[in-house]
Amino acid sequence: MSWRATVAGFLLAGTTVLAGPAAAAPPGTAAALPISAADDRAGLLLRWTQPTAASFAAWNAARQDQERWAAYGFDWSTDRCSHAPENPFGFRFGTACRHHDFGYRNYRALGTFDKHRKRLDEVFRADLRRVCDSHRLAAQPPCNALAFLYFQSVRLLGDKPRAVKIH
Repeated sequence: MSWRATVAGFLLAGTTVLAGPAAAAPPGTAAALPISAADDRAGLLLRWTQPTAASFAAWNAARQDQERWAAYGFDWSTDRCSHAPENPFGFRFGTACRHHDFGYRNYRALGTFDKHRKRLDEVFRADLRRVCDSHRLAAQPPCNALAFLYFQSVRLLGDKPRAVKIH
């Protein structure tokens, strides 16, 4: 087999993970899970829980189309920002809290939470910073102060599972 055929096969094999389960199936048919569904689930979870705007956007698009990803068994439940306001002083932290909950719940389910917790908290911090960066310059310092408070709260209190589930 030539190196081109090997590379082409590798790229085609990764298409299901990158595009999602529905991309591999013809329209109108149920998509089957890839052979290594657990590995694909972990790969998607890793891809959706990075501290980048692109990772956040990919996760948020999946969150808004959960049915497409149902075969992977992700836990999309959330307690939002726990006992803190989602929109303190008009700063919209709610989606960042949902993203953080998604990472916590799904890495717990995989049994690898401890390995990923610090990174998940840093992802939360990056999501909050992007919220603050979207505001006018004068509003950014108080927003960043609140964002830091939210971040420190999850660093101190975020390792305890929550009983409340809101979809």
